[in-house]
Amino acid sequence: MPVLTLPATLESLQTVFAFIDKELPQRFSAQKSNIELVAEELLVNVFSYAYPEGSGAAEITLQEVEQDGKPLLSFTVRDWGTPFNPFSEVPDPDLTLGVESRPIGGLGVFLIRQLTESQSYNYEDDCNLIQVYFTEKPKEA
Repeated sequence: MPVLTLPATLESLQTVFAFIDKELPQRFSAQKSNIELVAEELLVNVFSYAYPEGSGAAEITLQEVEQDGKPLLSFTVRDWGTPFNPFSEVPDPDLTLGVESRPIGGLGVFLIRQLTESQSYNYEDDCNLIQVYFTEKPKEA
């Protein structure tokens, strides 16, 4: 299982994209742009908010798994910052509002839910563990 540990800084995003490019299994290549977009959404939040007292680190893994007989790619982000579950603590956006009426932010988790097969969050051993799962082909709109 490929693992990347890096400083929790916005400058690390290019390293993450290079890691995805190098380690992404061929069977999931149709999802590359979605994986990069989800990675950016998750990591910008971790890099910006997980360590309010100073610097920290994040760990990224890619792993092929099987759920209910279906091949999936697990993209995992682990950090040792402030506990935060984006899937339960961020409300769904009100998409009926016009762009000018919507609050800034809040679309990232919605986007992640739309692009991934499933998502999970756990806080264990003093770390946040976020896992998102991708199918081999992008979801149909």
